[in-house]
Amino acid sequence: MSSLADLFERTRAEDRAALIGYLPAGFPSVAGAIDAMHAMVDGGVDAIEVGLPYSDPLLDGPTIQEAVDRALTAGVTTTDVMDTVRAVAAKGVPTMVMSYWNPIERFGVERFAHELASAGGVGVITADITPEEAGEWISASEPEGLARIFLVAPSSTTARIAITADAASGFVYAAAVMGVTGARDQVGSSARELVERTRAATSLPICVGLGVSSGRQAAEIAEFADGVIVGSAFVRALLDAPTPAAGIDRVRALAVDLRSGVARGNPAT
Repeated sequence: MSSLADLFERTRAEDRAALIGYLPAGFPSVAGAIDAMHAMVDGGVDAIEVGLPYSDPLLDGPTIQEAVDRALTAGVTTTDVMDTVRAVAAKGVPTMVMSYWNPIERFGVERFAHELASAGGVGVITADITPEEAGEWISASEPEGLARIFLVAPSSTTARIAITADAASGFVYAAAVMGVTGARDQVGSSARELVERTRAATSLPICVGLGVSSGRQAAEIAEFADGVIVGSAFVRALLDAPTPAAGIDRVRALAVDLRSGVARGNPAT
């Protein structure tokens, strides 16, 4: 199992950005999601975000919402998420969970942190809590060695960025655009400025997500960020595939394209 610190040390040495891919656990099935995540890694994804399906995903656009709804309808549980993390971490890549706060709280904050660490997880992206609200999570995650990954946005003030970066570990997630997740034709023009403002507040790696769907876009972001995060494009590849096998092929091919993009970039240090 590789840590996030090891990952970013390696990608800096290779003069490229890290490629981080997201899929929700349980879509198109628990086993199917694991197979797809393995294919993403085989195609060049450096780290995986395992989405914890939740009924009120405020940050997520229609593509991810559709996948999450299918997972929930099929009865996917937090235990299934832990099993998915375990199976993906066994591939030797840093494996995180992306979750809203309510499922963590309902599962039990300390229990969640302990079971995630035991499964080989390296951290959690908490989409809807601010550092001021995250005291219980900080207390539970720190003894388990889990990275706390918070979000900053183009609307974040300098003071807010500083508070967020100070509470974070692993990396800071910079949302490229205002709005929900979803593949877009162009990278948000404010992404570079947001990374620059965040870099002034922290020495942590800064990874950009929301809207990336191609190697060309990944290359654009890799010019100024330490990592490129892709979610909706992988989900869409599975949703549009005529068969499960075709879906696996499509996510692998997308990973290859995206990896070629981050390899062309020159991440800031």
